[in-house]
Amino acid sequence: MCTHFFSFSPSRRFLVTGLLAGVALAAMPAGAQPTQTLRLVVGYAAGGPVDAAARLFAPAFSRELGMPVIVENRPGAGGVMGGDSVVKADPNGLLLFFAASPTMTISPHILKSMSFDPAKDLKAVAPILSYANVLVANKDQPFKTVKELLAYARANPKKLAYGSAGVGASNHLSGELFARRTGIELNHIPYKGNAPAMTDVIGGQINMMFDIIGSARNYVASGRVRAVAVTSRERNPSMPDVPTMREEGIADYEVGGWYGLYGPAKLPDSIVARYNEATRKALANEELRSKLVEQGYDLWLGSPQTLSDRAAKELAMWATVTKGIQVE
Repeated sequence: MCTHFFSFSPSRRFLVTGLLAGVALAAMPAGAQPTQTLRLVVGYAAGGPVDAAARLFAPAFSRELGMPVIVENRPGAGGVMGGDSVVKADPNGLLLFFAASPTMTISPHILKSMSFDPAKDLKAVAPILSYANVLVANKDQPFKTVKELLAYARANPKKLAYGSAGVGASNHLSGELFARRTGIELNHIPYKGNAPAMTDVIGGQINMMFDIIGSARNYVASGRVRAVAVTSRERNPSMPDVPTMREEGIADYEVGGWYGLYGPAKLPDSIVARYNEATRKALANEELRSKLVEQGYDLWLGSPQTLSDRAAKELAMWATVTKGIQVE
């Protein structure tokens, strides 16, 4: 094997170094430097479904951008504290909000005071994932289908108790919408998160709950809870044997959530375009795709306008469901 060593004069070393630096810079998104890191802000604590999805997405996003990408947890107020930090950030593209839809579409209606207007103070960058909930019940309940559940609920008003991650959480409002669409009365029991609510469904302290498919699927697969129906328009590939609410006769019931990237309102369009393209390419990675689909997510590709339009539509929908519900 022959190894070659090259020696350059100081002027030529300077020229070569400059050319290499230029190539490196060209690979970086506008507003970023090679030594800088892009932070994805998650408005929830580490270990939850939003955090887990962001940590799966970040490495693939990093590869496409050619720069480090890390997840930074800033929990509080249903994701609002995380969003607020991005609203106030320098619009240089180094701080983005990995937003969950409740922060953008539910919180504005139920929080007595919200520090920003999601529709005006954040700029849509890219949709990433969408998901549905699944209605799960304690395995010893006297119903296995939605029709049987409704018959039981009508014969026993307010006897059925369902849990949620808290007042105003998306699974609380999924239950509210279910009750309104079917004309039944349910007893809502709020918890401090999905996990303790699921524990009580398993233990029989409450009858049922709506949960994200990705979070509930292992409990269903192990037989600890029974899946009754999914809230999406179509059946979910990770739970192919579970019918939709529409199949069970509730034609106007469809509830889903999503994750999307947002930046400060003044984020330049050039950075938005670069990050949107990188998101699409990251989600094309087969390893990432299979992991996300396995967890019950649907890949959601589209333009910034795609994200903005869905957020606006759901903001309007939840306005009617949340009437009379307020949290500090």
